[in-house]
This record gives sequence, structure tokens and C-alpha cells, in this order.
Amino acid sequence: MAETLEQRGVASATLVPLDLVDPHLVEQLLDAVFGESRHGRTAYRVREGTQALAGLSFAALDENDYLAASIQAWPVALTDPEGRAHPLVMIGPVAVLPQRQGEGLGKGLVTAVIAALESNATPARPPLPQVLIGDAGYYAPWGFTSAHTLGWRCPGPWEPERLLVRCANPAILPVEGMLGPWIGGTMQQA
Repeated sequence: MAETLEQRGVASATLVPLDLVDPHLVEQLLDAVFGESRHGRTAYRVREGTQALAGLSFAALDENDYLAASIQAWPVALTDPEGRAHPLVMIGPVAVLPQRQGEGLGKGLVTAVIAALESNATPARPPLPQVLIGDAGYYAPWGFTSAHTLGWRCPGPWEPERLLVRCANPAILPVEGMLGPWIGGTMQQA
């Protein structure tokens, strides 16, 4: 089901599920935005071996139906010091073609993921906490913060102030833990 991002305040773009886009085009977009060495980034190690969550991963197509931006969401977990895995959704990368940056495509895509997560939520069953590595100022409007992640670790270098989480009830989050992939209900150490 496609909707225009104009409905989300972004002109001339259409939102579609990412799995409707040729994966090679997505890879080309990610290379154009982050470079071909992007696979060495810590975020890739956190989600290593998992598949993007189809219902939470989107593409923005321009007025000519060309891929202009994408966002993915991944199943990850935070393993606390007692070895218990706490499932999370990792959002990212948010990739926008360099010539389209500043038009609101990234913000529209983040809003779409948040809306999709919340569409099935109930008071008794809120959405899983969401985590990402990014600029706190950019993601703060959606409620992402590093206030609850300062004791968390990642499998690779990261800047603690850029490890952000969004959660309806932050009291459920472990104070300490290691982020890693969530595969088949178990956390795999990267």
C-alpha cells in the first residue's frame, strides 16, 4: 500500500514497502549515502545475520518512481549482565540521496516507521523499544534519547551520546547490556 509522503509534510514522494524495491537499487542508494565501506560500521555488527523487518522498512520514491530514500528496521536485543535478552527494534540506516537531503524525506520515513510500530500497539502491549545510532538533535522530536543507554555497549566503536533509544516506559530498559542481533528468539553475540 503506497501513500504519499506529502501527507506527512514531504512534497513529491511516495512511500512504499521497501521489499517492493529491487534490493540492488537499495544497495546502490546505501553506497551513495554511506560509502562502500559502510558494512564495517558498528550498526551493521549489531544487526549482523538478521533480516530487515518488512513491515517496518520503507522506501520513498520520487515523482518519477525512482528510489530517493530508504529506511530499514531490524530485530536486535540488549543482553543484560544476567544473560537475559531484551528485544528491541533497531532503526536505520536512514538513507537519502545527497541531492534530495534537506527535503524532509528522512523525517517522513522515520515518522512512517514510528507510525507502523504504534499502529498495532495497545496499552497492555506497547511497541518494542526502538534503538538507533545517530544524531540526538535530529531524532529527539520522536522521543529518542541517550539518557537510558549510557551503560549499554556495542560490538564495535560507538559514541555513547549517539546510541539512542525510544521507549514508552524507560523503566523496563536494563541499565547495562550488550546490543546484538536477535535471531530466532535468541541473542547472538557479534
